[in-house]
Amino acid sequence: MRKVAIYGKGGIGKSTTTQNTVAGLVEMGKKVMVVGCDPKADSTRLLLGGLAQKSVLDTLREEGEDVELEDVAKTGYGDSVCVESGGPEPGVGCAGRGIITSINLLEALGAYEEDKGLDYVFYDVLGDVVCGGFAMPIREGKAQEIYIVVSGEMMAMYAANNICKGIQKYAEGGGVRLGGLICNSRMVDNEAEMIKALADKLGTQMIHFVPRDNQVQRAEINRKTVIDFSPEHAQADEYRALAKAIDENQMFVIPKPLEIAELEQLLMDYGLFG
Repeated sequence: MRKVAIYGKGGIGKSTTTQNTVAGLVEMGKKVMVVGCDPKADSTRLLLGGLAQKSVLDTLREEGEDVELEDVAKTGYGDSVCVESGGPEPGVGCAGRGIITSINLLEALGAYEEDKGLDYVFYDVLGDVVCGGFAMPIREGKAQEIYIVVSGEMMAMYAANNICKGIQKYAEGGGVRLGGLICNSRMVDNEAEMIKALADKLGTQMIHFVPRDNQVQRAEINRKTVIDFSPEHAQADEYRALAKAIDENQMFVIPKPLEIAELEQLLMDYGLFG
């Protein structure tokens, strides 16, 4: 079983990318569990057809510690297994606690056991926060491979570089490795070339370039992944290609984060400030 975490700047499209990638994997016949690690609990919405899912923390608050796996794990598109960690009540406590509690509970309930037949577990992790509970997939080796969703925008690249610092810090203890950058295009000038150059400097790869297409938004309005909503569309093939690239990936590295001056120079070299 491969344990994958998806990180990236807030608003970059991590949850959309994760769910569409999972749709591609289940279409390939893979058994996948998605663990949403965002307090908003919206990491599995497209796989569940928009159905609201009670989070792990909400379930524990309402029902106490005596819960079954079926209470927190729902079946989504292609028999994917969907879990939302959730968060504390607004203004109270640390949201990272939801991730720690969720993963520990899933382990205690046997969600990762061999008889569950999982090929993949995906952790969809909030923003570029790599401290506290949000770093748990990296820090404690819960995820072996990390993919960072990025675009050619300066803050998205800055966040990706910061995440690489977190991966580098915990790589020795937890054995976690970077599998590559996923460019979720924002139609920035020279975007693909710039992200390839960033990947090279980090010592990794741009594993796929996802072009910007309004079909993604149309599918989301209909509470579906693109593969589910419009399987013949070219954008569905992009997510299939991303799923295939991840499934076949053999390049896992400890990244080499850039100094800020290097990152800014890269942006200038590719004409972002030209």
